[in-house]
Amino acid sequence: MKKITQIICILLTVTSMSAQQEKGIMGYNNWLNNWTEFKPNKVDYGEANQILAGNISVNTKLMKRNIYVLQGNVYVTNNAVLTIEPGTLIIGDFETKGTLVVTKGAQIVADGLETDPIVFTSNRSQKKAGDWGGLVILGDAPINKFGNVGSYNLDLDPTLTTYGGDNVAGNSGILRFVRIEFAGKKVKGMDSFNGLTVAGVGNKTIFENVMVSYSGGDSFAFFGGDLNATKLVSYKSINDDFKFTQGVQCRLYNSLAVRSSYLSSNKDGSRCLEVKTYEKKNETDFTKKTTLVVASNITMLNDSENIKADIQAGLVKEAIYIAETASLEMKRSVISGFNPAVLLDSKTEINDASLKKIKFEEMYFNLCNGNIFTEYNSNNEDLESWYGNSVFFNVYSQSDNKETFIDIFNPKKPDFRLQLGKITASSGNR
Repeated sequence: MKKITQIICILLTVTSMSAQQEKGIMGYNNWLNNWTEFKPNKVDYGEANQILAGNISVNTKLMKRNIYVLQGNVYVTNNAVLTIEPGTLIIGDFETKGTLVVTKGAQIVADGLETDPIVFTSNRSQKKAGDWGGLVILGDAPINKFGNVGSYNLDLDPTLTTYGGDNVAGNSGILRFVRIEFAGKKVKGMDSFNGLTVAGVGNKTIFENVMVSYSGGDSFAFFGGDLNATKLVSYKSINDDFKFTQGVQCRLYNSLAVRSSYLSSNKDGSRCLEVKTYEKKNETDFTKKTTLVVASNITMLNDSENIKADIQAGLVKEAIYIAETASLEMKRSVISGFNPAVLLDSKTEINDASLKKIKFEEMYFNLCNGNIFTEYNSNNEDLESWYGNSVFFNVYSQSDNKETFIDIFNPKKPDFRLQLGKITASSGNR
């Protein structure tokens, strides 16, 4: 079993009228065990003995007994299925910006095991965020761009990177017990790749137990489509942990985002969750669905020794940003150590219609410099009063992260032991 160098566990008890107990991110069983790795730069993955390059146009299986190097832009095309055995290692090439693209109509079946995950990582001896491209999955589910078609090209082949269609139940395959490390390479004169980019993907696709660590771009980026995702982990991304845009309809459960004041970018536009309806307004068909994210049991944590000092130094921004017309419904989740917890787009009108689309219930807001603000507005009393109403059972606290989250790793010992943090609070208290 891999040594887990950091596990963040929480048991959140919210006392409501029904005295309901919420399990928080981990429940009674720690789903982070075995398959995650919080210090991937310390792992010796070995040398590649097989090359992946060009187009994969027929059904292909990658075997655990090999170590593969991903050279340049590799496309799964022609409705082919790329199957990856549990325990297989794929190494992204730094020099050629190794990138794996699953084109529309094709599938990836990367179905790992808790004790034998599939790993995508860097081939550099000193691994850093942005060493290689990333994993891109394109489908035929609806998006809200005119013509229902988008293109994710950066420096990719534009004829192979279209996405979008009418198939809500599209199936682009399986990602389960998969780690993606040190991806997100910057493209000269353009943007960065993401650890995992999912565009126009339908709800028959499976996303479970996927960890993206040290991405140079976003960890997870969802462009349109209709999908379910559970047990996703974003660890110390440079940009967003989870980005939602182009009318995506997403149900996200039991997931974790850990940011760092010094590694994660503190520039505007870098958050745990960024929820937008569009990237370019003039390309958006507003007769189609706006972005909707329904999320529960999400833990968003800024990993810092002194959060208040980091906030004063300008190193910490908001955890969640919600742009105009986008909707977020979040329940039973934790936001700890941000400035503020949530920021609404300045174009969002604060009225009944807007507040019905932006819901926070049974939340634990901890150690945040403000809870729910409107962008560029110094007076947010109405929002604080609204979401502080006892009917929502939201909890506000200023507990130190060391009390709230238990870091169980002891570097002096070769193994670990599980401890459980417990918070008890009355709903609605500030």
